[in-house]
Amino acid sequence: MKTFGEIIKELREEQNLLLRQVSALTSIDQSIISKFEKGERKPSRAQVLKFAEVYKISPSNLIISWQSDKVAYDLLNENDAEAILKVAESKVKYLKTLKK
Repeated sequence: MKTFGEIIKELREEQNLLLRQVSALTSIDQSIISKFEKGERKPSRAQVLKFAEVYKISPSNLIISWQSDKVAYDLLNENDAEAILKVAESKVKYLKTLKK
């Protein structure tokens, strides 16, 4: 299972793009893109969508990777991470019913 950073680096390399080229296409500084790829910094939702556009992949796939990274890193040191995830899944379903 790959992190968001690993995915965007792999996509960039598969498409034979340099960091500076991706920077020009996304309007994101190349040093920041490098930090995203190394997992040293987390992008915004808008930045994730820019990567999906540049790499011509489903925005949903990148959003899932990005969001799951956020959750995973947040729970990494929790002893009850799996239980927390189960309760959170139930809460998401419940909260969606309230929005209808």
